[in-house]
Amino acid sequence: MGRGGDGGLLPSEAPEVLPAVAVATAAVEEESVNLERKQKSLMATDFFWSETDEPHATRRKQILAAHPEIRDLFGPDTWALPQARESIVAVVLLQTWTASCMQEVGWPIFLALSYCLGAILNHNLFLAIHELSHNLAFSTPIYNRFLGLFANLPISIPMSITFQKYHLEHHRFQGVEGFDMDIPSYAEGHVVTNMFMKFLWVICQLFFYALRPLFLNPKTPGLWEVSNFVTQIVFDAALVYFFGWKSLVYLVLSTFLGGGLHPVAGHFIAEHYVFMEGQETYSYYGPLNLVTWNVGYHVEHHDFPRIPGCKLYRVRQIAPEFYDHLASHSSWTHVIYKYITDPTVGPFSRTVRKSNVIAKTD
Repeated sequence: MGRGGDGGLLPSEAPEVLPAVAVATAAVEEESVNLERKQKSLMATDFFWSETDEPHATRRKQILAAHPEIRDLFGPDTWALPQARESIVAVVLLQTWTASCMQEVGWPIFLALSYCLGAILNHNLFLAIHELSHNLAFSTPIYNRFLGLFANLPISIPMSITFQKYHLEHHRFQGVEGFDMDIPSYAEGHVVTNMFMKFLWVICQLFFYALRPLFLNPKTPGLWEVSNFVTQIVFDAALVYFFGWKSLVYLVLSTFLGGGLHPVAGHFIAEHYVFMEGQETYSYYGPLNLVTWNVGYHVEHHDFPRIPGCKLYRVRQIAPEFYDHLASHSSWTHVIYKYITDPTVGPFSRTVRKSNVIAKTD
């Protein structure tokens, strides 16, 4: 493990040492790392295989034993979540209105708005759906599903119901081969082997993220999936009918750009790609959390998936001894850069475990 670069990592705290010794030690370590990379000039051809359970179930028990008051953070917040629901409605309306204005906009402005505004809004809705998949907007699960269908509309591709199924398995079976569809396929690993292919992979990663489960672990669609599909098709058709094709192109392009080579999409790589030996989940505490439902608090989220994003910062405040020593990312943009340019990092930079070490978590 630990073949990759630091990815903008903030290392854990270390004891104080004399400045000269620290500089010398850092120089030696850097030289050692560079030598190791030269010796390992090719990317790995297989995953990091683990013989242990995913770490979060154990951490959850330890944290709750030390800080039982964290249970008070579980579930929808009666004060904060109404505001969250209102923000979903506001973003859907804003993005729909923006799309309706695109018919007469010139292509340079069209593309700029798609990347600088639409991509952020649609990715915000994608992560709102992530929040709703954990039933964190309403205590009644079906209400979360209905709101998820609504949040899905500007994304223009039906995904909210299917995402929930696969995402909950990602939590329950983190890193488990054949179950966790967040892990790249072997085909991706064997094709994406150089900087150019990684650049293309990052641009198109949303397609891999969406289509991978359909090929590797297909599930029979049910009534909810059909409802998601029909609702989305009706919305898309109405948008084209009333505002022209350009409005739909704007929304689809916003979704594509927001899930690819864009700062807000950096969390896809930052969350679980191995950048430091012995750690398979990473958090990010930077400003982009403000528009991404605090998904950057990812170690905290996997430790406690029943806590809303708006309260995840409290977990770290209450139990700093469980988090302060962990490496974290300081920049999602830097993560994307490191992923593309570091010759030792690629699709195989993930921790994977066989199904016989499945940990069934809450």
